[in-house]
Amino acid sequence: MKVGIVAGEKSGDYLGAELITAIKRRYPEAEFVGLAGPLMQQAGAQSLADMDKISIMGVIGALKGLREILSIRKRIRNHMLVWQPDVFIGIDVPDFNLSLEESLKKSGIPTVHYVSPTVWAWRSKRIVKIKRAVNLMLTLFPFEETFYQKHQTPVKYVGHPLAQPVLDWEISSDFSQVYLSNQAESEKQVEIKKPSESNKPSESNKTVAVLPGSRMSEVSKLAPIMLQACAVIEKQSPGHQFLLPAANDKIERFLRPLIHQYNAPVTLVSGHSRDVLASCHVAALASGTAALEAALFAKPMVVMYKVPKLEEWYAARTMIVKHFSMPNHLTDPPVVPELIQEQATVGNLVLELSKLINDEQAYNVQHKALKAIAPLLSEDSGNLACDAIEQLLESHRNPLKHS
Repeated sequence: MKVGIVAGEKSGDYLGAELITAIKRRYPEAEFVGLAGPLMQQAGAQSLADMDKISIMGVIGALKGLREILSIRKRIRNHMLVWQPDVFIGIDVPDFNLSLEESLKKSGIPTVHYVSPTVWAWRSKRIVKIKRAVNLMLTLFPFEETFYQKHQTPVKYVGHPLAQPVLDWEISSDFSQVYLSNQAESEKQVEIKKPSESNKPSESNKTVAVLPGSRMSEVSKLAPIMLQACAVIEKQSPGHQFLLPAANDKIERFLRPLIHQYNAPVTLVSGHSRDVLASCHVAALASGTAALEAALFAKPMVVMYKVPKLEEWYAARTMIVKHFSMPNHLTDPPVVPELIQEQATVGNLVLELSKLINDEQAYNVQHKALKAIAPLLSEDSGNLACDAIEQLLESHRNPLKHS
């Protein structure tokens, strides 16, 4: 089997590696070529370009790197048209992948898009292009499957591959030895292993996870606010532990002088983002995958989102939902505070974080809602995705049988 596969972000690299591993269990000789990060390459994928080149956030970033992005997409498209894979799988990055999928589908290559664009939340007219571009949509969340069924688009809900690993998570020993205090370590080990169980914050000082994002564009906007808020909270109630996992070396180099500039009581961690989330009591983080991971660990959080004015203007005219972060689409009612644009200030973050740190009732309300999310999304995602892809390929081989 020949599989074209493209991911463009860290989260997509994880999903792609998990899917490659599942496909290889059924087809050990399968070949995977496209755009891959380190995890996908380790799983056996060949990358035709640097995945980070298309990992650009927002309209402004995309415009600045447009020429290179288009060149990479053309290179991949031309390779696929010559190589003729049995199936092409685009993972997330819809602005890159949907046009590529549309072109390949027209040439007769079956196309799968893994991770639904937030078409149910904003830019709803994209459903027209999605229907032209993909033979099959694989969704991570059950409400997305319902949306596509209403729009007569072939779809399969496969659950979220992060859910079960979180339910089974045990903190790594090297992280525990270096970053966690001996005093609280045994207590934290218990709450890490079973995030669905009650894990009320202790009366002692709390551990706060600080995750300003995985892209420089979002880190540069959110990190100064988060670091200043940590400094204020430390002055108001000394003794809390603040852990900030740097997504990569570039971001770590950016953050070090910033921590010094704001005299922030923050410990910078190289990687270990899930260990940090697993070991914390509460989190301040950028809207995105980290917010979902915090929800899967049932960690009360404050979510921040800050983009350039042009993107804010565009979003305001195309949004059809009230909330940005995924946890608020998975709980009823929404429970996670969102600090968006002008609301993303040091004062507001201090207020919301302090409430979760000091108010047991506020903490418990959010924790109780979040702890239901991981069991809800825990499915055998790799095998479900493989089943759906096999059915798609069978329908292409025998169209009359499936008509």
